[in-house]
Amino acid sequence: MEQRRIHPSRDYRELDGWLRETGAERLFLVCGSSLRTWRLGGYFDALEERLGIQVVRFSGFRPNPRYEEAEAAEAAFRAAGCQALAAVGGGSALDVAKCVKLWAEGDPIPFLAVPTTAGTGSEATRYAVVYRRGEKQSIAHERCLPSAVMLDPAALESLPDYHRKASMLDALCHGIESFWSVRAGEESRELSRRAVRAVWEYLDGYLSNTPPGNAGMLEAAHLAGRAIDRAQTTAGHAMCYKLTTLYGTAHGHAAALCVAALWPHMAERAAGTPLEAVLLRLAEAMGCETVAASVARFQALLRRLELKRPAARREDFAILRTSVNPERLKNHPLPLEEETVDRLYHQILSEEAAQ
Repeated sequence: MEQRRIHPSRDYRELDGWLRETGAERLFLVCGSSLRTWRLGGYFDALEERLGIQVVRFSGFRPNPRYEEAEAAEAAFRAAGCQALAAVGGGSALDVAKCVKLWAEGDPIPFLAVPTTAGTGSEATRYAVVYRRGEKQSIAHERCLPSAVMLDPAALESLPDYHRKASMLDALCHGIESFWSVRAGEESRELSRRAVRAVWEYLDGYLSNTPPGNAGMLEAAHLAGRAIDRAQTTAGHAMCYKLTTLYGTAHGHAAALCVAALWPHMAERAAGTPLEAVLLRLAEAMGCETVAASVARFQALLRRLELKRPAARREDFAILRTSVNPERLKNHPLPLEEETVDRLYHQILSEEAAQ
């Protein structure tokens, strides 16, 4: 499905046209409290007066939303008789809205996604994640894909420093993992390449919270999202979920720690295999002449961001080594046995950190 891109001006008048085209009288808006922190919140507050469109808000979800919260959102959508759907927020808001769109019956629902972080790229993917009885449930369906996307740099202005860093790392890991995924093709790798190059190009401006830096990083995350929609993620993401659960580490931070350990492991074993050429092409996208240099540049970024490894209890490793879904490892270009996963977790958390 071809997504419509909406390029916003200061007063968001471009949204007027999209909303009029939907013919909606009621818009279901999935959002968190962050919407109040920038101009777009005022746009939705005045929508009924300006265009005669009633806005029905839903904020009854937590980070890493529960299945029951997505069910409640879909029930509220039906009860309100809404004809269009919008999600403004990070991956959690978009995941809830995607479930609404997937589960709601009837004609295709116009669905606008406005990400508030430059990280997940969820606005460009058919995937959603909810948690049921404490277990992560992945949903994949074409109907989850938003029909329109608006990338607004103003959404990033109030990001806390840690989330700014972690979300950017999520986008970078999406670009890296989708590049070396066994599902990658030339189209997805071109998207991955562009995403990785854009991260490095806009990194300094983004970390300094400049409008051009924010705009460039949003575009990088969007490109990376389009790449994983085609190629999916690999072991870096498969291994990071339990780190988030055990230590409260932000998703992008955890993914980056895993990629930092996986990358040299792969490089050591790639010589003379097709993976060697893939990693060299990835190094070029990173602005490096060798694979070793690309690994070093990535690891140097983590040191620059001062993102530390969590301290692990000794018993954690028994939990971690069996926590990785083997289905998710099938996208990885090298097989990873349980013993290898265990060794990598010891590197990620470090033996010295174990208590």
